[in-house]
Amino acid sequence: MTAIAVSCGDPSGIGPEIAIASWLKREELNLAPFFLLADPTLIEARARLTGQQCPIAVTTPANAQDIFAKALPVVPLENMQVDRPGVPLAENAAGTIEAIERAVGLSLSGEARAVVTCPIAKKPLYDAGFRFPGHTEFLAHLAAIHLGHEVTPVMMLAGPLLRTIPVTIHIGIAQVPLVLNTQAIVEISRITASALKNQFGIVEPRLAIAGLNPHAGEGGSMGTEDETIVRPAVNILRGEGIDARGPLPADTMFHAAARATYDVAICMYHDQALIPAKTLGFDDSVNVTLGLPFIRTSPDHGTAFDIAGSGKAKPDSLIAALRLADQLASNRKETLVT
Repeated sequence: MTAIAVSCGDPSGIGPEIAIASWLKREELNLAPFFLLADPTLIEARARLTGQQCPIAVTTPANAQDIFAKALPVVPLENMQVDRPGVPLAENAAGTIEAIERAVGLSLSGEARAVVTCPIAKKPLYDAGFRFPGHTEFLAHLAAIHLGHEVTPVMMLAGPLLRTIPVTIHIGIAQVPLVLNTQAIVEISRITASALKNQFGIVEPRLAIAGLNPHAGEGGSMGTEDETIVRPAVNILRGEGIDARGPLPADTMFHAAARATYDVAICMYHDQALIPAKTLGFDDSVNVTLGLPFIRTSPDHGTAFDIAGSGKAKPDSLIAALRLADQLASNRKETLVT
């Protein structure tokens, strides 16, 4: 079994130290082997700064699994990085991008079991010429190069009590009804249903489709989008044999009894999905990107520049991301995207 490839994200954030902290808990939590794609000098410097007693072994992906029990495997980057906790630097951007690219390449070649990415900061990447809005779009670009055609990445927040997916993501709330359309809901729901079967091991996935407006529009009296956009999507999905229900009032979808009736909530906009997900699993929710030809998970938090290097960062979400990546790799039944 190959190890999981971990990119440390922005090295000025908490990525390096939560990766180290996760390795230190490997025996206690029985974590699957993983290796870091990082500048070994930076990882050693961060371990010293935070007082983390962690032996580090510079290695190759092929040898990482054998080394993991005794030392934290680090596959070195070609681009060296500066350890400046809390101070994002454009000069570190090349290494950050390289780590993501190599993690994806190793996963696609079968040299890594899955990809786990720590948080990145967009500004230093933009300052260095990075042209993608964020992690997800860059991963989709790398997947498209590999496959020879475009892919639709789907963002899932997966926690122990709830899985949610936003159909629209980083746009202003006023733009949501202008952008939202039936085909987008259908395509994202198809990708989700397939992933729940082939990665999560759910034989007959149940999708709860949220309405856009209060009370799911209440028959059109609070907005027509639920009847003209959301309901037709649900009808198409049901016609394809997908167990989809909706549009459902979002204010009654997330209590315990309601959650027991579905496997994922398809939400119409960012906060409709992320508020309940983070409320129910702030420390152990995981960001999963569906629709890619490789498994990718990520902690559900940011770079936390304000506490980087202080030793205060908790590795809980990264540990959850590592565990879920291992689980999805074990469950995988077929090629994720072709």
